[in-house]
Amino acid sequence: MEYRVLGDTGIKVSRLCFGALTIGPLQANLTIAEGAAVISRALDQGVNFIDTAELYRTYPYIQRAIQGRRQDVVICSKCYAYTREGMQESLEAALRGIQRDYIDIFMLHEQESLLTLKGHWEALEYLFEAKKKGQVRAVGISTHHVAAVQAAAEIPEIEVIHPIINIAGIGIADGGVEDMLAAIRRAHQAGKGIYGMKALGGGNLLPRSQEALDYVLGLPELASIAVGMQNFAEVDYNIRYFSKAYIPEELSQRVAQQARRLHIEEWCQGCGACVDRCGAKALFLAGERVRVKTELCRLCGYCGAVCPMFAIKVI
Repeated sequence: MEYRVLGDTGIKVSRLCFGALTIGPLQANLTIAEGAAVISRALDQGVNFIDTAELYRTYPYIQRAIQGRRQDVVICSKCYAYTREGMQESLEAALRGIQRDYIDIFMLHEQESLLTLKGHWEALEYLFEAKKKGQVRAVGISTHHVAAVQAAAEIPEIEVIHPIINIAGIGIADGGVEDMLAAIRRAHQAGKGIYGMKALGGGNLLPRSQEALDYVLGLPELASIAVGMQNFAEVDYNIRYFSKAYIPEELSQRVAQQARRLHIEEWCQGCGACVDRCGAKALFLAGERVRVKTELCRLCGYCGAVCPMFAIKVI
């Protein structure tokens, strides 16, 4: 496994970051023992970086997986707090949840622009103070917006940025791939540590997985790439791929053939763009949410490409 330092933070991370969303209640809903075992499988093979968030409800999985190796694992979490009190509650919940007296990186979740950063400044100030106390090693933001990357690049106290970036631009809210790349490059020049998300477009790029992974691995500005994994086969495949190691055909086939489904996130706003795009007529509106007829769904991912809320994933 290759390792890189996140910008000017001094924090060394594996090129493959374990994205913990997929094992938790919002997606695969593995048991604590099952999910912790999947994380441990990755840690045993050289992954030292775990990405999570308060929203994901995966602290118990991580806490169990890092038992006996707490100091060797870099953990990033995020929350939506916009007040000092809210951020204090979120940070303390993270520390309790992973049973540490510090967390490596803590972020504002899903920032959109300089305006949203200003609106959350009180919460950010709490994180800056927590860093001085040793409770946080670095402060950052996650985002689907070019404008937020541009804004964070100019704020010295924000040290790590977790932007969406993939070969097709799926999920970028306010521009295309080249716009996001330009913002990432500016942030990298400013010394920010950058690790990418949604390299596979929330599963919508699985049919182009090798091309999609090669694309993000070829971006020198990215210290690491977070990839969601929910079983041993996915962990083994991705570690071999990121390490440029031989991948047995049997492993490739096991990953390619495992059962998938279309997952509609709870924040779907029922705009209907995906319904219009679906050539299989598998999607329909029920109330204010999109639903899927699984017997018709081809898992092509075309619906996810047009969702303005990035609420559709293949898992």
